[in-house]
Amino acid sequence: RKDPSHPRNSRGILAAGEKTHTRLWGSRMVNGIWLIVLGVLGAASLIIAKKPDAKELIDKLAPYQGWIGVVSAFWGAWGIVGSILGLGILGTWPILWVTMLANAVLLLALGLLLGVGVMKTFIKDETAVAKLDQTIAKLAPKQGMLGLVAIGVGLWMVVASIIFV
Repeated sequence: RKDPSHPRNSRGILAAGEKTHTRLWGSRMVNGIWLIVLGVLGAASLIIAKKPDAKELIDKLAPYQGWIGVVSAFWGAWGIVGSILGLGILGTWPILWVTMLANAVLLLALGLLLGVGVMKTFIKDETAVAKLDQTIAKLAPKQGMLGLVAIGVGLWMVVASIIFV
């Protein structure tokens, strides 16, 4: 390739920044699919109200929602840390960074809401349980909306992982 602005050099090797960009967007498809599933569980009552035939499919996921929530909460917390540490890409790929942060925040919030029952079985400190209950009380009224937003962001992540890689 003769075009110097092309991300691959003359030997077809990706430039360092392009390799990072491809890796970051490539892993987002799995995150997007996970976020869609989490969003469906979070907005289950809203979805079933509009499409009653979806109840059967959602009921298949419901027994696992506690563990899905716990995994998502930890994954979301780690994603927020990663977003803070990855502030450097904000100037180069702002859409990617905002997507990563939105994904992490939604994972954490919905993960806490869906996984609170399982989490309480492992938390022995009463003050930590009380703090968790306070957080859940603040998030619970927003669960349906968070679920719908998660479905939207998850769809965007799947589409973006196809477009940008």
